[in-house]
Amino acid sequence: MTQANHQAYYSAVLDHPLNTVWSLIRDFNNYPAYIDGVSESVIEDDKRGDEVGAIRRFCYLGNWIRQRLVDHSDRQHILTYAGLEALPYPQDGSSQVPSPTRYQGTMHLRPIVEGDRTLIEWSVALDTEPADADRWQALFGAWIPAWTDSLARTLARARPG
Repeated sequence: MTQANHQAYYSAVLDHPLNTVWSLIRDFNNYPAYIDGVSESVIEDDKRGDEVGAIRRFCYLGNWIRQRLVDHSDRQHILTYAGLEALPYPQDGSSQVPSPTRYQGTMHLRPIVEGDRTLIEWSVALDTEPADADRWQALFGAWIPAWTDSLARTLARARPG
């Protein structure tokens, strides 16, 4: 059976300097600090959270997920991660549950000079069964803005006031 490659993409402006945002997300193990629903995260094999090849195991909404850091650039403010196991579709009461998907996500920060703000671009490439692609794309299309909003709330709480 052929797999379909689709992408979910979201971008937003964060009202914080790029270095502030990057210092929060650059450590691959820092997920619980800024993503609501992540209760814990552990980097396996004593690797650093900015070391390409590091594997994080984290608990998201009660489910354990493992991801590998496949790219990390302090200069370009990019980090890319890939799921090590295919992600099962969450139970939604539907009789037609989509097949699990493989995925790779990228977070890219860019400076916005006006106002010393940050543009975040977050995309997730999905490798799904063709019949399931639309549902997976819609699900990640809802998750990524929620994760970005969680990041924005974390930054707002951290802002000295």
